Amino acid sequence: MAVVTPRVFVSHLSGIAVFDPNGDQVGRLRDLVALLRVGARPPRLLGLVVEVISRRRIFLPMTRVTGVESGQVITTGVINMRRFEQRASETLVFGELLDRRVRLVDTGEEVTVLDIGITQLPARRDWEIDKVFVRRGKGGPLRRKGETLTVEWSAVTGFSREEHGQGAENLLATFEQLRPADLAGVLHHLSPKRRAEVAAALDDDRLADVLEELPEDDQIEIIGKLKDERAADVLEAMDPDDAADLLSELPEEEKERLLTLMRPEEAADVRRLMAYEERTAGGLMTTEPIVLRPDATVADALARVRDPDLSPALAAQVYVCRPPDETPTGKYLGLVHFQRLLRDPPFTLVSSIVDTDLPALPPDTPLPEVTSYLAAYNMVAAPVVDESGALLGAVTVDDVLDHLLPEDWREAELHRAPPPGLAGVRAHEEAGDGR
Repeated sequence: MAVVTPRVFVSHLSGIAVFDPNGDQVGRLRDLVALLRVGARPPRLLGLVVEVISRRRIFLPMTRVTGVESGQVITTGVINMRRFEQRASETLVFGELLDRRVRLVDTGEEVTVLDIGITQLPARRDWEIDKVFVRRGKGGPLRRKGETLTVEWSAVTGFSREEHGQGAENLLATFEQLRPADLAGVLHHLSPKRRAEVAAALDDDRLADVLEELPEDDQIEIIGKLKDERAADVLEAMDPDDAADLLSELPEEEKERLLTLMRPEEAADVRRLMAYEERTAGGLMTTEPIVLRPDATVADALARVRDPDLSPALAAQVYVCRPPDETPTGKYLGLVHFQRLLRDPPFTLVSSIVDTDLPALPPDTPLPEVTSYLAAYNMVAAPVVDESGALLGAVTVDDVLDHLLPEDWREAELHRAPPPGLAGVRAHEEAGDGR
């Protein structure tokens, strides 16, 4: 009787939990590492790239994987917590094989890789890639465009050559549920070529969210590889303060070119922010807080607070101002915290419950004073008001933290040491990683 070996398609593995022999979660699977071999021999699967709780990415050899089933990976033995570094001979399955254009050996027809099938060899812990799920492009008279089929690895060719203009549709599909900070981690660990291709495939809003979570060098690299019109659209989709920070790092000529391509009202907000010193309330603030007129009701305020695109810090309070209600506004009257909004009837006018006692910050307030203000008043955001009494924007605690942490904190976050609960495995690092 033939031995049935398990087969798994990798699209089902993205982000699944990885557990140690005691049933404790080690982290989540972010990619698979393969070794391409000469000729038509199926690639050997070397191991998994696992993101542990600290967001460090480690290598887990396939020889220590005892099971891939029921939406989880079970491991055995000691886990090496050394940070994963891709070697020249290695290929990332998610990052480099999905969306690749290859050719069918029999017909020479070009097809696109949608998924990869892996299987465990009988009576061993070794795994290899044996199946490729592909989509045809333009076919013959009996083949409709977009037809899909599953073929043996040996039935396709072209995986070993470098491909320019590789798509990213299926790679992104495997990570579509990731938060922007986690997707930023994925991009950070891709090659520059693949990072640019994935960035090009993201829509403007998603790319804007991800850029805000990336280290400065990655931001500059990605925005520099976009066409100017697309780069301007992405900058418009970013929070104005983040867009201002990014543009400030670009050469003057490039910065002005992109600002000219942005919508005038969006560019005006960014230019205004860039006029302030970086480590002041004006340089830290966002120009898009929730602004309401005095005749707005609690119901109106709660409707604005519910906006899912708002950060928790910006949704924590509304600012009551006389018209115009776009920053810079008319006279700033005060703010209402969302907890107060929850305690009053929906028909109540916000002008009747506004907090007028909390002082506002001038735009030239230095960072240490902004920090003290938020701590003293237990606030997560603070209004910034100019000499005429107009609301210019709001400083949120997350932007303050960005500037209090070391400049390279985002990159360090991606490579920081394991948490205390996993530190004990360091004693076993010399055991090797099985590669």
